[in-house]
Amino acid sequence: MSGQTVSAADLLDLEPNRAIEQIVDGLRDSVLRELRRRGAVVGLSGGIDSSLVAALCARALGPERVLGLLMPEADSAPDSLELGRLIAASLGIETLVEDITPTLTVFRCYERRDAAIREVIPDYGPGWRSKIVLPPLLGSDRLRTYSVVAESPDGQRVEKRLPASAYLQIVAATNFKQRTRKVLEYFHADRLVYAVAGTPNRIEYDQGFFVKLGDGAADVKPIAHLYKSQVFRLAEHLVVPKEIRSRPPTTDTYSVPKDKTSSTSPSRYRRSTSAWLRATADCRPQRLRRRSASQKRTSSASTPTSTRSVESPTTCTSLRCSSPRSSPRSPQ
Repeated sequence: MSGQTVSAADLLDLEPNRAIEQIVDGLRDSVLRELRRRGAVVGLSGGIDSSLVAALCARALGPERVLGLLMPEADSAPDSLELGRLIAASLGIETLVEDITPTLTVFRCYERRDAAIREVIPDYGPGWRSKIVLPPLLGSDRLRTYSVVAESPDGQRVEKRLPASAYLQIVAATNFKQRTRKVLEYFHADRLVYAVAGTPNRIEYDQGFFVKLGDGAADVKPIAHLYKSQVFRLAEHLVVPKEIRSRPPTTDTYSVPKDKTSSTSPSRYRRSTSAWLRATADCRPQRLRRRSASQKRTSSASTPTSTRSVESPTTCTSLRCSSPRSSPRSPQ
């Protein structure tokens, strides 16, 4: 038995009813008993992660105890608001719309970003759209450095490599968006005596793909232990609308949408997760069980008390998360 190999698909497999029951029980325990809150606030982006978290919160606490916040801004995808309302309507939860564009304008978010882009594209200005990209990891001999892709009002596309200073300023400016949304989530959570439910999945949490004190901040993170393919599995089981499940993933941060070949499309999520497991995991069941037991014994000892903050809350599986790395939201 110790020499038997297990496929990546087997490692990612889960029984939906059991997984949902565990998360729902954990949410009730965390929100109602440990945190002594009345309900949950979820920021709804129209994506599958936030939709699944909203569905789990509605099942655990009742739809009348879940508030969905819709927080569009000038660069948001046109369908984000529509899809956010769709999942809220399907769950029967209350929603509020908080347009954060005026707040970001006061913070000079767009002004600071545009100034950095003009370092490499002097004509960039009103009416232009942009995103930052990395070249593909495979099939390219080019040094992987960030570039900005900009579209002029007449549709002309320009791509320029970014110096480090410009790249960092673009990221710093756009991080205002996630942090502003989180401030609003906590405002409504405080006035309602609710908990803030975070939406990072396992890959995002492990790799630090979130903004520190932005979308990385939450009181509970119900899906922080789920790989993306498992998120899709549970979302389908909970009948999250197909329009949301089939939507290409987006950070809703940059105004130019991702390409169809993005490495974060649903099918590529499943393939990349499987490839990652095959490349990094010792797939012998005995070793996996031994490793899991060892991690449980050492997790609390290896995590300094100072890191157990709002960035590393309970994940609703009765496990304390160690503090992850935080990286900027940089879509492909």
